[in-house]
Amino acid sequence: MWRVTFKGLLAHKVRLGLTALSIVLGVAFVAGTFILTDTMGRAFDDLFATVNRGVAVEVSGVPKFESNGIGGEAAGTAERVPASLLGTIRAVDGVRSAEGGLTGYAQLVDKQGKAITTGGAPNLGVSWARDPAINPLVLRQGRPPRAAGEVVVDAHTAQSHDLRVGDRVRVLLQGPPMEATIVGIAGFGQADNLGGATLVAFDSRTAQVALNGHGKFDAIEVTATPGVSPDELKSRIAKVLPPAYQAKTGEEAAAKTSSDIKHAMSLFNVALLVFAAISLFVGAFIIFNTFQILVTQRTRELALRRALGASPAQVRRSVTLEAAVVGIFASVLGLGAGFLIAVGLKALLGAFGIELPSTTLQLLPRTVVVAFVVGVGTTLVSSVMPAIRASRVPPVAALRESQPAEYRSSRRRTAAGSVITVLGAGILMYGLLGGPSNAAAMVGLGAATVFFGVAVLSPLIVRPVARFIGAPLPRLAGVSGKLGRENAMRNPRRTASTAAALMIGLGLVAFVGIFAQSIKASSDKILRETMKADYVVSNPQFTGFSQEVAGRLRSERAFATVAEFRQGLFGLNGRAQQVQGVDPETVQAVVQVNMKAGSVSALGDGDVLVFEDAATSHGWKLGDTVQAQFARTGKQALRIVGIYTDDRILGPYVVSLSTFRKNFVEQLDSIVLAKTSPGVTAAQARDAADRVAKQFPNVKMEDQVQFRASQAAQVDQLLGLITALLGLAIWIAVIGIVNTLALSIYERTREIGLLRAVGMIRRQVKSMIRWESVIIAVFGALLGTAVGVFFGWAMVQALSDQGITELAIPGVQLVIYVVLAGLIGILAAMRPARRAAKLDVLSAISYE
Repeated sequence: MWRVTFKGLLAHKVRLGLTALSIVLGVAFVAGTFILTDTMGRAFDDLFATVNRGVAVEVSGVPKFESNGIGGEAAGTAERVPASLLGTIRAVDGVRSAEGGLTGYAQLVDKQGKAITTGGAPNLGVSWARDPAINPLVLRQGRPPRAAGEVVVDAHTAQSHDLRVGDRVRVLLQGPPMEATIVGIAGFGQADNLGGATLVAFDSRTAQVALNGHGKFDAIEVTATPGVSPDELKSRIAKVLPPAYQAKTGEEAAAKTSSDIKHAMSLFNVALLVFAAISLFVGAFIIFNTFQILVTQRTRELALRRALGASPAQVRRSVTLEAAVVGIFASVLGLGAGFLIAVGLKALLGAFGIELPSTTLQLLPRTVVVAFVVGVGTTLVSSVMPAIRASRVPPVAALRESQPAEYRSSRRRTAAGSVITVLGAGILMYGLLGGPSNAAAMVGLGAATVFFGVAVLSPLIVRPVARFIGAPLPRLAGVSGKLGRENAMRNPRRTASTAAALMIGLGLVAFVGIFAQSIKASSDKILRETMKADYVVSNPQFTGFSQEVAGRLRSERAFATVAEFRQGLFGLNGRAQQVQGVDPETVQAVVQVNMKAGSVSALGDGDVLVFEDAATSHGWKLGDTVQAQFARTGKQALRIVGIYTDDRILGPYVVSLSTFRKNFVEQLDSIVLAKTSPGVTAAQARDAADRVAKQFPNVKMEDQVQFRASQAAQVDQLLGLITALLGLAIWIAVIGIVNTLALSIYERTREIGLLRAVGMIRRQVKSMIRWESVIIAVFGALLGTAVGVFFGWAMVQALSDQGITELAIPGVQLVIYVVLAGLIGILAAMRPARRAAKLDVLSAISYE
């Protein structure tokens, strides 16, 4: 049986090769994701090891709260280290040198007056360390900064933006911008920059002003005298530190920084793996369909094996072995293709403005194991039912003439499909509305179950839907169109299984399109209903910007009110919560704040406003305290002075700017809203906004109409990225259609030969195959669109409390998807149609 199995594989190598290709692409996506993220992780490890290579011990504040928000943003930094500790540390036995360092926000403006951005990495300002053993920067040109108005920039930024030693540049800071001269260009060892970040280095005295040090440091870095180990020195220093500060070895500090960044990027890794899982899910349908068709076509062959003494178990093992060999072969190729996918993903993300650090591509043993488990596992699971079906072929079937299998509807299929679909919808809604801890996993499981249930039920509607889709074909394409429609209707199970792969891909694309349109519609409604401001100032890179922007706007007579908003995270019962810092005297002039109890004007130092739902869930009322925990200051009891009813702009918690300043180190505005003065024309307000924007090219000054348009454009950009990533699943679906058509041609060889014998010309044969493919593809697209609309509706219902209240269905976009599906059908049919047209008539007629 083993020999027969392997000979069977060689006999069907082309068909099984196409099947393997779908798994190759899915495995490649999984492997490529791990290779890319492991490469990024290694890059950060190497980079921070270089940064801290000469540091024996690092002294820093102890974070009173550590967590990450939904988007991966950190809870903030700990309290800075006072300069007075330098003397204490230098007096410790074994300390060779100790130097304080600062890190903060500093963004360069290029020669064209545009802010230099990074696509996600930070714009860093640092203090230049005088001790070469501590300083991670290595001068490539020029000299270190020694006075105010002198800076060193990283080599990558200098090269990318044609910056040279001696050039004058503007540096945007937390406070007023600085005009400076580049006196040096530096790298991090062999690296040109720090993980994609831009870097500006100041002398230590200037850094205190530029980075708002106020006589404190982010960390004090220490080198050891010869013979003293880092661990020993760490122990000595820890004994003299106050409780609010900690000592770590240089290696520990580098590992912690790298670990924090990798943890923040874990969401990115999960997102890519979700797309890989979708591709594999689509591939599983193709594997199942292919083996199902092969078993049907080989009924006589399998029956002959049974007649010659093969047991059902041996036949079952034979089909399973074929699947295992295909899975192993696909996994090996997929693992190799993973390197290309990793490079391609990096390039794709770069095209959307997301720059990632990299080093030599990393292939870890875990990636190899996962690739084979996923590839072989998916193939084996998908072949279980066909293998069982093959083992049930009776020996007497060898005496029957081979012919295409007829489809018979099954009540069991209807009942099973209905149960599976309802169960999937229930799991999906529970994940969206029930609030489980593993909500994302439940939503994914529910969606996959719904797709599977719809795929089980879809044969029931193939004939009427295919008849409707193909209704115009007899008039448009004559006999070829009519036969193409009949072929699509002949075996509903095969048509449905083939279309299922495309249904999943286009269903998800349709869902993303509907959800994106709903976000845009909901966002537009929120801004219309709650925004009173005439101008909105924001950073297109989603990072904070200087408080000086608001100050310059206030100096313009065109604006009557300017309100700053700052965002941060605090801990509540161990979970991160978002908090907004606002000025209670100006916020109501720019945002509609509906109070249920208390007032905004009562918001003072140490107070908090709470959203109604948060107050209800915790049982809070006016006068109660919120036990907040901040990374900088630890536990703070914030008194509730107001409860509001709309969190769509303010979020769940609001504190005053004075409270925000006390509890957070970084003081960058996330957004600024401005109200024009009475009597000021739109043109005058625009001129005033442009004057300020010219001084701060890292921000956008937009009126309400422009801001709504830019918000929609951001959603469209994300939609484009997601659609591009889903493109692999659609491409796998195309392979499935090609595979099914190719296999059906083998099955219908005699039939095609007879058609040719009675006068059908080659062009008509090609046309027949193409129209069949188009009907299958459009059927899958229509089914996917219906499922996508359901998913979109469910998601909007689930997120109504988050402000996503408007269900918007982009009808034109969905129609375009269906039309594109028809074109995909034509593309998929090209090779099978060409092969069918080339069949020799006499050989085809005598084909068994």
